[in-house]
Amino acid sequence: MQMQHTIMKSATVKGKGLFSGNECKLKFCPAPEDTGIVFLRVDLDPPVEIPADVQFVTKRDQRTTSLSRDGASVETTEHVLAAVWGMGIDNLRIELDNSEIPNIDGSSLPFVKALQRAGLEEQDLPRDVFVIDEPIVVSDGEATIAALPGPQDHLEIIYNLEYPCRAVGNQLIKFLLFQDDFAEVLSPARTFCLEEEARQFQAMGLAPHLTAKDVLVINDAGPVDNKFRFDNEPVRHKVLDLVGDVALLGRRFYGRLLATRSGHDLNQQLVDKLVEAIAASEHADALSEPVMDIRKIMKLLPHRYPFLMIDRIVRIEGDSLAVGVKNVTFNEPFFQGHYPDLPIMPGVLIIEAMAQLSGILMSRRLEHAGKTAVLLSLDRVKLRRPVRPGDQLFIEAEALSARSRTGHCRCKATVNDELAAEAEIKFMLVDAEPY
Repeated sequence: MQMQHTIMKSATVKGKGLFSGNECKLKFCPAPEDTGIVFLRVDLDPPVEIPADVQFVTKRDQRTTSLSRDGASVETTEHVLAAVWGMGIDNLRIELDNSEIPNIDGSSLPFVKALQRAGLEEQDLPRDVFVIDEPIVVSDGEATIAALPGPQDHLEIIYNLEYPCRAVGNQLIKFLLFQDDFAEVLSPARTFCLEEEARQFQAMGLAPHLTAKDVLVINDAGPVDNKFRFDNEPVRHKVLDLVGDVALLGRRFYGRLLATRSGHDLNQQLVDKLVEAIAASEHADALSEPVMDIRKIMKLLPHRYPFLMIDRIVRIEGDSLAVGVKNVTFNEPFFQGHYPDLPIMPGVLIIEAMAQLSGILMSRRLEHAGKTAVLLSLDRVKLRRPVRPGDQLFIEAEALSARSRTGHCRCKATVNDELAAEAEIKFMLVDAEPY
């Protein structure tokens, strides 16, 4: 069993943003188990959290990977995420005072050095690992990535780079993520571009502060005013980018990746497919045997027909996470009036189902036994798609905080792996006394 890791203390990296040239400061901070990797724009009021998750990817520029949420963004995340993932860190808060990540030399090495100074710390919960058991292939023209069954305890990456420049040509590398030394083999490899591309960027007003001595610019004769750190530095950097992008899955996965000519857009498509595969696997497991059937649910919730919105619990992780199911049928009483000719489950009832599942999760704590969760507030509520008769609503509640008298959960509801609704819900825990 592999345990989760964070860092022992904070560490800071400063430098200029790649495209703007603005001064940026990044601060790595320890984070509790199951936090994941989260960016925090501390220059905004209030600060905005942006999880390193593929659902927040902004399709802005295929040369980089950017994330956005609630109007805030983080640009060029791939090199810092590669460092975090490559160093075996699962939970981390990354504070930023700018929308860009410090570029430094275009590699992951400055971030790796900062994380090494901070030191790694093993945590008390195991990693959530997905093992590839069925082939997954994404392609775009001649660019392809295949995720295949393979090793059960690490990720094997084989990358074939075919580049239209004689100084690079064809390069092939195999790297074993979580076994080979990321800090030595991949982290020093810098981002690169052709000389004509660099001229185009600066003609557009991008990266005006950079020269060929600061970044790896290549023509047919080789690096311009610079030199390679490795004979195969370009293909090493392509693997580094791939590691940074697959970190957006939010969990470790093992198997084999075969990549040819892939870039950020295709890497992100692979992560989308992996998300679907994981959801399908979890739903298949959930359908096999319920963790809690309706009789057990009715012992925990005071709700009864027609207001009991959870049919069964399919997954419970202590007092931190619960997944429940609501089978939506045409016999639901609310469809008589909402609407007779276009039956749609009211959004407030989807939120109610989230609240009921959260109440069950809160009841898992000993000090909450025998108490009823009464709604206090709703935040970040979004209804993403209609829920209709015949849909099976999978609802997930994650405990953000739980005190003796209050609770706070982040919830989402999906239909066929498509997000239907999300919300953050706060409760007051009151004694369940008869009226």
